[in-house]
Amino acid sequence: MDSLRFLCARRIIAQRPLPSIPAGLYPVLFQVAFLDRKPLVLKDLVATWPFPVLHFQRLVGHWELPQNNNSIDCILAVIQAVVAQLKRDLEEPGRHSSLRVLDMTALPAGISISYSTEALAKACREVSKHQKEFHRRGSKQHKGPSGGATAAAAPQPPGVDVLTDLFVIRHLYGILRDVLQAGAATLRLKCREFQAGALTASKIVTLLESLDPSCLRRVNLCYSRLGLKGLSMILPRLSRFPELRSLELCYRNVNLQYPKPEKANGIRCVAKQLGMLPGLRELKLRFFELSGNLCQLLCDLQAPLESLELAFCSLVPDDLAFLSQSFHAPALKRLDLSGRDFSQGLFEPLQLLLVETSASLLYLELRDCHMNDSHLEALLPTLLRCSRLRYLRLHSNSLSTAALKDLLQKILELPDLHKVLYPFPVDCCKVELLEYGRNFVEDKELFEAATAEFSQILENSGRTDVIWTCFPMGCKALDYFSL
Repeated sequence: MDSLRFLCARRIIAQRPLPSIPAGLYPVLFQVAFLDRKPLVLKDLVATWPFPVLHFQRLVGHWELPQNNNSIDCILAVIQAVVAQLKRDLEEPGRHSSLRVLDMTALPAGISISYSTEALAKACREVSKHQKEFHRRGSKQHKGPSGGATAAAAPQPPGVDVLTDLFVIRHLYGILRDVLQAGAATLRLKCREFQAGALTASKIVTLLESLDPSCLRRVNLCYSRLGLKGLSMILPRLSRFPELRSLELCYRNVNLQYPKPEKANGIRCVAKQLGMLPGLRELKLRFFELSGNLCQLLCDLQAPLESLELAFCSLVPDDLAFLSQSFHAPALKRLDLSGRDFSQGLFEPLQLLLVETSASLLYLELRDCHMNDSHLEALLPTLLRCSRLRYLRLHSNSLSTAALKDLLQKILELPDLHKVLYPFPVDCCKVELLEYGRNFVEDKELFEAATAEFSQILENSGRTDVIWTCFPMGCKALDYFSL
């Protein structure tokens, strides 16, 4: 049910044009206009925004928005209003609006980052083009009969910085490169998180060299096929970003399995370049063929990692032993070892690693690790040593209702526990024999009975604050920067 404040705000935005509005009402009017998909009202509000900063995340970031044209139109309306404001500031010397920073980082779920990247790039191009035309007209007006300048050009308006996350797919490369390299326009992109689509290493290097170095904190190269050679081209360019904390790479980038001399040299080169990133605190490696090379890859890092993801990476016991003995283990807050079969010689190294991380670990993901009831029973005492654990993700493992009940009863001892994503209980499935195999079908009645038992345990323990769920879609993985 809407609050009285929202109901009053709806009455105000129903008026066109908007009446005179006290500054304190702008945030709630913006929220209601966005929620009700009123792009024209949003344009009017941004045109007279009374504060130096407009921060999307603080205003509407907590809403789950459907990805539809109305939501996208609202984003576009805000960008267009900023463009119109900058044009007015340029055309009317002495008139400067209050807005100086548009923060579009962490847009609400349902809004495509690639779309906002394209919209912002086009807006920057439009502002830059208008600025050039204005100065061209001004230079003609300021020339006397002899062609000499007769008056000083109007001072440059302060402009607006746009803090944003960029997802650069192939067709956006050209326009974004041109906008970034043009520089000094009154609408300036400040990238916080950079994600490259299917781009070549040379194109990624061009974009990275064109970014403002002041606020980039994450680079995601999971969608680009780079290889060791391409990665070695890119990593040296990352040292110009003092705020860089997170790097994401994927198997499609680098294959470390083959022991050829050039591969070994490539690994040493990449390790040395990673060591040139003193602020790096999170490293995500997915589908890497590591198999004993983890020590080589991480040995040059200057500071301990606080977040490490090795999802679906090929690992051997020596890799986990290295982690346990390294200076990373006692600093790790987030650990993801999904996709490894811990029944194949990795279970004891995993236990030892969790012991070493127990004082700092807040988030643990062991998805799809071929874990059964006996594995969970053996692992549980170690899990209970992780006294600060908040998030545990165990989905896609073969666990029974009885094992899950035992886990729930005991893990509720952890005072900071907030969310557990558990697998669908194997005993809540029926087996259907097919002509060419078999199929597992969820038994609704059995699952409802199991769910009732879980709920009763939470209630009896006074821990109904804990989110206990088996539905991954409503349980996003926790981001390092939100820990």
